[in-house]
Amino acid sequence: MNDSDSAGTQFRSAPREPGDIRAAGDCALLVIPPQRDLLTELVAALRTRPAGVVDVLPAAETVLVTLSSPAAAEPVRKQLSALLAGLAGAPVAGDPLGGNGSRTDPVEIPVRYDGEDLPEVAALLGLTRAELITQHTGAVWRCAFAGFAPGFGYLESPDRRLTVPRRAQSRTAIPAGAVALAGGYSAVYPRRSPGGWQLIGTTDLTLWDVDRDPPALVRAGTRVQFVDIEGGAA
Repeated sequence: MNDSDSAGTQFRSAPREPGDIRAAGDCALLVIPPQRDLLTELVAALRTRPAGVVDVLPAAETVLVTLSSPAAAEPVRKQLSALLAGLAGAPVAGDPLGGNGSRTDPVEIPVRYDGEDLPEVAALLGLTRAELITQHTGAVWRCAFAGFAPGFGYLESPDRRLTVPRRAQSRTAIPAGAVALAGGYSAVYPRRSPGGWQLIGTTDLTLWDVDRDPPALVRAGTRVQFVDIEGGAA
Protein backbone atom coordinates (compact mmCIF):
# COMPACT_ATOMS: atom_id res chain seq x y z
CA MET A 1 0.00 0.00 0.00
CA ASN A 2 1.41 3.41 -0.90
CA ASP A 3 0.83 6.74 0.81
CA SER A 4 -1.43 8.18 -1.87
CA ASP A 5 -4.75 9.89 -1.17
CA SER A 6 -6.44 7.23 -3.30
CA ALA A 7 -6.14 4.54 -0.63
CA GLY A 8 -9.38 2.73 0.02
CA THR A 9 -11.36 4.46 -2.72
CA GLN A 10 -11.83 1.50 -5.01
CA PHE A 11 -15.25 0.73 -3.51
CA ARG A 12 -17.29 3.80 -4.43
CA SER A 13 -20.52 2.14 -5.54
CA ALA A 14 -23.62 3.30 -3.65
CA PRO A 15 -24.24 0.95 -0.70
CA ARG A 16 -27.60 -0.54 0.16
CA GLU A 17 -29.20 0.78 3.33
CA PRO A 18 -28.40 0.41 6.16
CA GLY A 19 -25.00 -0.53 4.72
CA ASP A 20 -23.30 -3.04 2.50
CA ILE A 21 -21.49 -6.15 3.78
CA ARG A 22 -19.63 -8.19 1.21
CA ALA A 23 -17.66 -11.41 1.45
CA ALA A 24 -13.92 -10.93 0.96
CA GLY A 25 -12.81 -14.52 0.59
CA ASP A 26 -14.09 -17.04 3.13
CA CYS A 27 -12.52 -15.47 6.22
CA ALA A 28 -13.23 -11.76 5.85
CA LEU A 29 -16.08 -9.31 5.32
CA LEU A 30 -15.86 -5.92 3.62
CA VAL A 31 -18.18 -3.42 5.29
CA ILE A 32 -19.33 -0.23 3.55
CA PRO A 33 -21.26 2.05 5.95
CA PRO A 34 -24.35 3.83 4.56
CA GLN A 35 -22.65 7.15 5.26
CA ARG A 36 -18.93 7.76 5.07
CA ASP A 37 -19.13 9.84 8.26
CA LEU A 38 -20.09 6.69 10.19
CA LEU A 39 -16.84 4.92 9.32
CA THR A 40 -14.95 5.93 12.45
CA GLU A 41 -17.98 5.19 14.63
CA LEU A 42 -18.05 1.66 13.21
CA VAL A 43 -14.34 1.15 13.81
CA ALA A 44 -14.68 2.39 17.39
CA ALA A 45 -17.57 -0.01 18.02
CA LEU A 46 -15.52 -2.93 16.68
CA ARG A 47 -12.53 -2.30 18.94
CA THR A 48 -14.05 -4.72 21.45
CA ARG A 49 -13.54 -7.49 18.86
CA PRO A 50 -16.89 -9.31 18.81
CA ALA A 51 -16.78 -13.11 18.87
CA GLY A 52 -15.38 -14.40 15.59
CA VAL A 53 -13.53 -11.17 14.71
CA VAL A 54 -9.73 -11.27 14.80
CA ASP A 55 -8.83 -7.99 13.06
CA VAL A 56 -10.39 -4.75 11.84
CA LEU A 57 -8.70 -2.77 9.06
CA PRO A 58 -10.28 0.61 8.19
CA ALA A 59 -9.70 2.35 4.86
CA ALA A 60 -11.06 5.58 3.40
CA GLU A 61 -14.60 4.30 2.84
CA THR A 62 -14.60 0.67 3.95
CA VAL A 63 -13.71 -1.57 6.88
CA LEU A 64 -12.22 -5.02 6.31
CA VAL A 65 -13.21 -7.40 9.12
CA THR A 66 -11.04 -10.53 9.34
CA LEU A 67 -12.72 -13.61 10.79
CA SER A 68 -11.44 -16.46 12.93
CA SER A 69 -12.94 -19.06 10.56
CA PRO A 70 -15.42 -19.39 7.68
CA ALA A 71 -18.03 -20.56 10.20
CA ALA A 72 -17.93 -17.13 11.86
CA ALA A 73 -19.00 -15.33 8.68
CA GLU A 74 -22.77 -15.51 9.12
CA PRO A 75 -22.90 -14.75 12.88
CA VAL A 76 -20.53 -11.80 12.42
CA ARG A 77 -22.48 -10.59 9.40
CA LYS A 78 -25.64 -10.47 11.53
CA GLN A 79 -23.81 -8.55 14.28
CA LEU A 80 -22.45 -6.09 11.73
CA SER A 81 -25.88 -5.59 10.17
CA ALA A 82 -27.38 -4.78 13.56
CA LEU A 83 -24.48 -2.47 14.37
CA LEU A 84 -24.80 -0.60 11.08
CA ALA A 85 -28.54 -0.21 11.55
CA GLY A 86 -27.97 1.22 15.02
CA LEU A 87 -25.31 3.65 13.83
CA ALA A 88 -27.40 4.78 10.88
CA GLY A 89 -30.30 5.58 13.19
CA ALA A 90 -28.22 7.32 15.85
CA PRO A 91 -28.08 11.13 15.88
CA VAL A 92 -24.78 12.55 14.68
CA ALA A 93 -23.95 15.89 16.24
CA GLY A 94 -21.22 18.03 17.69
CA ASP A 95 -18.47 17.22 15.18
CA PRO A 96 -18.63 18.36 11.53
CA LEU A 97 -16.91 15.12 10.56
CA GLY A 98 -19.57 12.95 12.14
CA GLY A 99 -18.46 12.55 15.75
CA ASN A 100 -20.91 12.04 18.57
CA GLY A 101 -19.94 15.03 20.67
CA SER A 102 -18.37 12.91 23.41
CA ARG A 103 -14.75 12.84 22.21
CA THR A 104 -11.82 13.43 24.48
CA ASP A 105 -9.61 16.44 23.82
CA PRO A 106 -7.67 16.33 20.54
CA VAL A 107 -4.12 14.99 20.47
CA GLU A 108 -1.88 18.05 20.10
CA ILE A 109 1.02 17.75 17.66
CA PRO A 110 3.65 20.50 18.01
CA VAL A 111 4.95 21.55 14.60
CA ARG A 112 7.78 23.66 13.23
CA TYR A 113 6.46 24.91 9.91
CA ASP A 114 9.76 24.53 8.10
CA GLY A 115 8.80 22.06 5.35
CA GLU A 116 10.53 22.59 2.03
CA ASP A 117 7.23 22.47 0.12
CA LEU A 118 5.54 25.10 2.30
CA PRO A 119 6.01 28.04 -0.10
CA GLU A 120 4.78 26.02 -3.09
CA VAL A 121 1.77 24.67 -1.18
CA ALA A 122 0.80 28.17 -0.05
CA ALA A 123 1.04 29.38 -3.65
CA LEU A 124 -1.12 26.48 -4.88
CA LEU A 125 -3.80 27.44 -2.36
CA GLY A 126 -3.55 31.17 -2.99
CA LEU A 127 -2.43 31.79 0.59
CA THR A 128 0.51 33.37 2.33
CA ARG A 129 2.65 31.01 4.40
CA ALA A 130 1.22 32.58 7.57
CA GLU A 131 -2.34 32.04 6.33
CA LEU A 132 -1.58 28.41 5.49
CA ILE A 133 -0.17 27.81 8.97
CA THR A 134 -3.20 29.49 10.55
CA GLN A 135 -5.59 27.28 8.62
CA HIS A 136 -3.62 24.11 9.34
CA THR A 137 -3.48 24.80 13.08
CA GLY A 138 -7.00 26.23 13.26
CA ALA A 139 -8.73 23.02 12.16
CA VAL A 140 -9.47 20.03 14.38
CA TRP A 141 -8.48 17.11 12.17
CA ARG A 142 -9.74 13.57 12.55
CA CYS A 143 -8.07 10.33 11.53
CA ALA A 144 -10.28 8.70 8.89
CA PHE A 145 -8.09 5.60 8.61
CA ALA A 146 -4.51 4.42 8.95
CA GLY A 147 -2.27 2.78 6.40
CA PHE A 148 0.93 2.91 4.33
CA ALA A 149 3.09 2.44 7.46
CA PRO A 150 2.38 1.67 11.14
CA GLY A 151 1.21 4.88 12.80
CA PHE A 152 0.52 6.75 9.54
CA GLY A 153 -2.93 8.30 9.96
CA TYR A 154 -4.89 9.93 7.14
CA LEU A 155 -6.29 13.07 8.79
CA GLU A 156 -9.33 14.96 7.48
CA SER A 157 -10.42 18.48 8.34
CA PRO A 158 -14.09 19.50 8.41
CA ASP A 159 -13.93 21.71 5.30
CA ARG A 160 -11.07 19.99 3.38
CA ARG A 161 -9.95 23.43 2.24
CA LEU A 162 -6.23 22.52 2.37
CA THR A 163 -6.51 20.15 -0.58
CA VAL A 164 -3.39 19.96 -2.74
CA PRO A 165 -2.11 17.24 -5.09
CA ARG A 166 0.78 14.93 -4.38
CA ARG A 167 4.16 15.96 -5.72
CA ALA A 168 4.78 15.14 -9.37
CA GLN A 169 7.81 13.13 -8.25
CA SER A 170 8.03 11.24 -4.97
CA ARG A 171 11.01 11.58 -2.67
CA THR A 172 13.13 8.51 -1.99
CA ALA A 173 13.39 9.33 1.73
CA ILE A 174 11.22 11.48 3.99
CA PRO A 175 12.35 11.77 7.62
CA ALA A 176 10.25 10.63 10.56
CA GLY A 177 8.16 13.48 11.92
CA ALA A 178 7.56 15.18 8.58
CA VAL A 179 4.15 16.88 8.51
CA ALA A 180 2.52 16.77 5.10
CA LEU A 181 -0.53 17.46 2.94
CA ALA A 182 -1.93 15.59 -0.08
CA GLY A 183 -5.31 14.88 -1.62
CA GLY A 184 -7.34 16.56 1.10
CA TYR A 185 -5.52 14.79 3.94
CA SER A 186 -2.79 15.78 6.36
CA ALA A 187 -0.42 13.26 7.94
CA VAL A 188 2.77 12.83 9.93
CA TYR A 189 5.34 10.34 8.66
CA PRO A 190 5.98 8.01 11.62
CA ARG A 191 9.29 6.72 10.26
CA ARG A 192 11.79 7.43 7.49
CA SER A 193 10.30 6.26 4.22
CA PRO A 194 9.72 7.18 0.57
CA GLY A 195 6.69 9.33 -0.16
CA GLY A 196 5.09 11.86 -2.43
CA TRP A 197 3.18 14.14 -0.07
CA GLN A 198 3.82 17.89 0.18
CA LEU A 199 6.03 18.62 3.21
CA ILE A 200 4.99 21.64 5.26
CA GLY A 201 6.62 21.06 8.65
CA THR A 202 8.23 18.75 11.18
CA THR A 203 7.42 17.45 14.66
CA ASP A 204 9.52 15.72 17.32
CA LEU A 205 6.50 13.77 18.55
CA THR A 206 6.76 9.97 18.22
CA LEU A 207 3.77 8.70 16.26
CA TRP A 208 4.59 4.98 16.55
CA ASP A 209 6.24 3.36 19.59
CA VAL A 210 6.11 -0.41 20.11
CA ASP A 211 6.66 0.10 23.84
CA ARG A 212 3.52 2.25 24.11
CA ASP A 213 0.01 0.84 24.57
CA PRO A 214 -1.37 1.28 21.99
CA PRO A 215 1.75 1.82 19.84
CA ALA A 216 -0.01 4.28 17.49
CA LEU A 217 -0.55 7.77 18.87
CA VAL A 218 -3.17 8.40 16.17
CA ARG A 219 -5.77 5.77 15.23
CA ALA A 220 -9.01 5.82 13.27
CA GLY A 221 -11.33 8.27 15.01
CA THR A 222 -8.57 10.15 16.87
CA ARG A 223 -8.95 13.93 16.74
CA VAL A 224 -5.78 15.93 16.15
CA GLN A 225 -4.83 19.58 16.44
CA PHE A 226 -1.53 20.90 15.12
CA VAL A 227 0.23 23.57 17.19
CA ASP A 228 2.68 26.07 15.74
CA ILE A 229 5.54 26.01 18.25
CA GLU A 230 7.31 28.95 16.56
CA GLY A 231 4.31 31.26 16.70
CA GLY A 232 3.98 31.98 13.01
CA ALA A 233 7.67 32.61 12.45
CA ALA A 234 7.36 31.18 8.96
